[in-house]
Amino acid sequence: MGWKTSSIPDQSGKTAVVTGGNGGLGLETARQLAAHGALVVIGARNLVKAEAARKDIESTVPGASLEIRQLDLSSLASIAEFAAAVVAAHPKIDLLFNNAGVMAVKEGTTADGFEIQFGTNQLGHFALTMKLLPALLAAPAPRVVSTTSTARFQAGKYDLSNPHMHGCYDPWQAYGMSKRANLQFAFELNRRLKDRGLAAFAGDPGFSKTDLQPASARANSGFMQRFWRVAVALTGQPAAMGALPQLRAATDPAAVGGTLYAPRWITFGAPILRGVGKRINDPAQMVQLWELSERETGLTLEAALK
Repeated sequence: MGWKTSSIPDQSGKTAVVTGGNGGLGLETARQLAAHGALVVIGARNLVKAEAARKDIESTVPGASLEIRQLDLSSLASIAEFAAAVVAAHPKIDLLFNNAGVMAVKEGTTADGFEIQFGTNQLGHFALTMKLLPALLAAPAPRVVSTTSTARFQAGKYDLSNPHMHGCYDPWQAYGMSKRANLQFAFELNRRLKDRGLAAFAGDPGFSKTDLQPASARANSGFMQRFWRVAVALTGQPAAMGALPQLRAATDPAAVGGTLYAPRWITFGAPILRGVGKRINDPAQMVQLWELSERETGLTLEAALK
């Protein structure tokens, strides 16, 4: 029958942080964590949507323990402010879901001058993880789950010497690059911190019906945006199913860090362990990505562990 929401063990006493918890995968992830007893901190850029998400969850999970805090992953200043407030309120964080993201948008930059997709999806979540690390390591068995995508196979040359694609920007390759980076970041995070008791995972939602495809189509009128919006609308699984891989990674007692959970049938189905090909599971490249992320954000693991 496969792993499902009823497989989630009791999460009472745990604190979880979910980025992008105001819609799509993040909303369904937050809903299930709250339904199983966790206190859930939702980080969202749009507080109006986040409050609507709170009401949505509370309508299905009476007594849900939820907090809404503003977080803009395209701004290192916003990330620092969010993390400081969360750590002050919750010195122990058990689960972090690096879930939010932007997809295949027109070329642009973040507040800190990074290409918008790599800057938000990868560097933003790297910075957030480093800022929350003291609270994560204060928990008995912390887990960090980063959301990847089948788009990781669209990363083109994946040139980490030009992560912002200066002079060669392509919206889908940039998205693929950020999603491949999310997976590699998860694996490298696990390698560096497993001896400290932290387990890190990647979760692939397959084709899931969220606002990501429509938002991409609204922001960019390209053919591929329109194609994927229609394709996912016709063949995608509900967001609640798409959230299962990251929920399993975060809550399955048998899950081992440094692994990827994805739908059984690639784009849909119950979550299972999925292998990662050698082209992506490249230790040297993961170290390169880590060092790049530290340079760009100015945040290092060494400093975070002090």
